Amino acid sequence: MERDQQPAAENEQPPAPDAVTPHTVGLQTGHSSAGPRPTAWRPWSERRIPAALTALAVTAAAGTLLFDVVRVRAGRPAAAWRRHLAEELATRPLDDTVLQAGGAIAAALGLWLIVLALSPGLRRRLPLKTPDAQLHAVLDRRAAELRLRDAAMAVPGVSAAKVRILRRFFRYRVTAQADVRFRPPADVKADLRALLLKEYDCLGLARPPSLNVRARPHHP
Repeated sequence: MERDQQPAAENEQPPAPDAVTPHTVGLQTGHSSAGPRPTAWRPWSERRIPAALTALAVTAAAGTLLFDVVRVRAGRPAAAWRRHLAEELATRPLDDTVLQAGGAIAAALGLWLIVLALSPGLRRRLPLKTPDAQLHAVLDRRAAELRLRDAAMAVPGVSAAKVRILRRFFRYRVTAQADVRFRPPADVKADLRALLLKEYDCLGLARPPSLNVRARPHHP
């Protein structure tokens, strides 16, 4: 018996320092699976369309004004639109409706750009739990809703179901509405709530939701 076991012990080699094994995953990430998870946030949107529209508008306005200034410096008269604009700004009072409307539009556009700059966007992406703060994962909101709806359809007595995941500030709200063909609606509602909470945990989403379940009898 000692002769049979000796070669096997000699052939065993320790894993390489860079080898990834089930025992070294937690060490390489720097976080144990049982420890607290970092806060997960949505990835930031690139905002290509708003950025392109803003850059195009600023470039067009600045280029037009610069072209007219160059013309004036070259000895030619200013453009009619610039003379008309200067006259309107000099003669119209501050309480004029046109000026107030223009100021309101400019303020609304500026506020919109500030909101785009300070918010991550991508509201259809739900952040997932990750073991490392440097690792980010998201799940499409529509896919999560379909998964929860399929789980709701598996509850006995449910003939149709509709599930929505809504975002309210920093929390998510899951609203489920089910049509009950048989069984008491109260029992179906209790089973549906328990099953949706379990399926939501299986999705691995970073933030716990507030669940709102409605079960109503089916009326053909």
